[in-house]
Amino acid sequence: MKVSKPGILVISHGSRENRWVRRVEEAVAEAGELLPEQLPMEAAYLELVQGRLIQDGIDRLHEAGTNELIVIPLFVSSGSTHVQEIGWALGAIAEPGIETDLPRFQIHQEKLIYGKPIGADPEIAEVLLDRFAELSTAPNRECLLLIGHGSEHAGFHEAYQQEMRQLAAAVQARGGYADAETAMLRPDSVAAMVNRLRERHPDHEILAVPLFVSEGYFTGEVIRKRLQDLNCRYDGRTLLPHPLMAHWIARQANALLTV
Repeated sequence: MKVSKPGILVISHGSRENRWVRRVEEAVAEAGELLPEQLPMEAAYLELVQGRLIQDGIDRLHEAGTNELIVIPLFVSSGSTHVQEIGWALGAIAEPGIETDLPRFQIHQEKLIYGKPIGADPEIAEVLLDRFAELSTAPNRECLLLIGHGSEHAGFHEAYQQEMRQLAAAVQARGGYADAETAMLRPDSVAAMVNRLRERHPDHEILAVPLFVSEGYFTGEVIRKRLQDLNCRYDGRTLLPHPLMAHWIARQANALLTV
């Protein structure tokens, strides 16, 4: 009987900013230390990180002697078109759901298991609870605004929206906040959601937190510009760095290793 030799590939979007990439790499390294045994583990990126792209990660795990490929998509939502197109390019999904220019990847391993993105995972709600708490002074007189990238594609938009709403509702209930809404950058609903909260709670403060894996252009520039003159508390802190993110990656890996 052939011995199983799994390798774990954590795929995220990628960025030109070294800090963005470094935080992902650190979380993946921490997750590796949480696994019950030392397994080959690689972080790889959809784009922008030369030498660390998805095919590079597949190849490195093959060179490490793996014959099973466990893939964890480190994306915030199943409404991300990237999750679908990467799954298709890996051969794990029959149709990408949208038009894609990704080529098919060359899989050397005999078995591939494709995991799920963050979605409405309760562990991530705990991360967001901490992020909102960092901005909060009086939860019962504060409203939450969770801001994600979003999608304009039918089906993807609805999935993004549903998962964000579940996360926001969980944080509101756990933190004792007065109200919560979600907004997307695509299509742009930030100002509309801020106005909706103000109509319901004119005397309350609004705390805005980004639902993004790591800090970068969207959290540092785009969201700040959308919130300009809307009088919200915002510091741009993302899911990373947070210790629970490494736990999330390790938990996904452990679950997929038993499939």
